[in-house]
Amino acid sequence: MIHFEGSNAQELWDSFRGSIDEYLTICAEKGRSPDKPFSGKILVRTEPELHRKAALRAAAEGISLSQWIARQIDAAP
Repeated sequence: MIHFEGSNAQELWDSFRGSIDEYLTICAEKGRSPDKPFSGKILVRTEPELHRKAALRAAAEGISLSQWIARQIDAAP
């Protein structure tokens, strides 16, 4: 987690930059890659029949296809 604060825009910016630099230094010292956020967007390519099956199941549950796929991913072990 990266924490930063300031009482004005410049202090906030400086604190933010310092915190990021510190985080990157710690990652380098530990030989780890920095965490990168995920966008939440997934492009899935599949056969038309599988797409149809998923869309029908989502519709039967009254949710969007995206919500249905997210539930399936969340339920995976």
